[in-house]
Amino acid sequence: MKKLLLLLAATLVFATGQAQDAATAWKTLYPQILKNIKAPTFRDKDYNIADFGAVPNDTTIVNHASINRAIATCSIEGGGRVIVPKGLWFTGPITMRSNVNLHLEEGATLLFTTDLKYFPVVLTRWEGVDTYNTSPLIYAYGETNIAVTGKGTIDGHATRADWWSQTGPTPAEGRGTQRVSRPIMLKWAEDKVPLAERVMNNGDGMRVQTINFYLCRNILIEDVTLLRSPFWVIHPLMCDNLTVRGVRIDNHGPNGDGCDPESCSNVLIENCYFMTGDDCIAIKSGRNNDARVWNIPSRNIIVRNCTMADGHGGVVIGSEIGGGYKNLFVENCNMDSPNLDRVIRLKTNNCRGGTIENLFVRNVTVGQCRESVLHINLRYEPNEACDRSFPPIVRNVWMDGVTSQKSRYGVWIDAYEQGTNVYDIHVSDCNWNGVAENNFIRGQVDNLTFDNLKINGQPVKVK
Repeated sequence: MKKLLLLLAATLVFATGQAQDAATAWKTLYPQILKNIKAPTFRDKDYNIADFGAVPNDTTIVNHASINRAIATCSIEGGGRVIVPKGLWFTGPITMRSNVNLHLEEGATLLFTTDLKYFPVVLTRWEGVDTYNTSPLIYAYGETNIAVTGKGTIDGHATRADWWSQTGPTPAEGRGTQRVSRPIMLKWAEDKVPLAERVMNNGDGMRVQTINFYLCRNILIEDVTLLRSPFWVIHPLMCDNLTVRGVRIDNHGPNGDGCDPESCSNVLIENCYFMTGDDCIAIKSGRNNDARVWNIPSRNIIVRNCTMADGHGGVVIGSEIGGGYKNLFVENCNMDSPNLDRVIRLKTNNCRGGTIENLFVRNVTVGQCRESVLHINLRYEPNEACDRSFPPIVRNVWMDGVTSQKSRYGVWIDAYEQGTNVYDIHVSDCNWNGVAENNFIRGQVDNLTFDNLKINGQPVKVK
């Protein structure tokens, strides 16, 4: 573990260059980042979960002990593929190990139980706060060379009758509600309560991620379909060298973010489809005090050739972004839904602090979105109880060649009235039609430039 932490720290400290403009960044920084992202490979040895006692097509049998035994054996013996064959496999939480590719064959479904008695409590983060909580459905801590692949389906089995009920005032029998537990957890962080004392138990109502890899390196998530997540779908935390490719996420649950890299570096998300109940992709780096303790930004993330339908935002930074963010590239994506609120969204506040910089977006096609094409909000969650002495900075944002056919606003920026915390925002060669209310800009924004931006066919200049 010590070696892993040193390697992660070295990766995060490594400087990939301070891009000053979009042309330079796409030409020099972008290929440097791609060079550092390499999907893991695995030994040519298969371990079929049926050979370890797993039984298909019977929801009275919970198979996670057999699946976890297959994964552990594969790892101990030098790695390979753990095969989930065609069929329905009812299971509890799964723990990944180094050098293992959990491979779901086409026609295979992992269907997760909602019975809390099968779920241990593990170390994780919940909305950017360090805590012990109910285990995610698929979890790993401190592992290297891990993958979840194949044409099969991972079904979190969440419904309003169980996991999703925990968001409301009257959760399902035997379950707590996050309306009670979440403020307690946030106060622990604000009061700097030691991590060992921050324990949310299974009855406390803090829903779990589908996939949560924590402090891991060399990760591949490819081709799987992910449905009905209790909470966030894919949540890599403090990971390095991650590829998410060809994944389909269909999840309309509450807080149902699609892919949320948090305090991660060297991430490629490509050829994926997102239909979500919250942000499609949301990049994070911790919340408030906990973010400042770790001080690990997310950095060097590429999103390309993806499709976004429903969601609060297509590609989002925040709101738990207290560790800061650097170097995002988004290209060749398609976004289109009356239920997609925003295209590129930055959300933060003066509880978070941190610097968000070097965002480069090009060649994005938008059919319609509900609110805005570019959204920057420094006043997110204005009623949050927190120390508000950490104003964030947003700078060096470039948007080029983005077309849109319908939205309420083009650019939407809510900055501070006192002090300039948003600057160097550049929009060029963009054509946005069907815009109901032009742009909304409040607060002090420095060096906001529009170069060949047309809204409803008319050239727009900065006032």
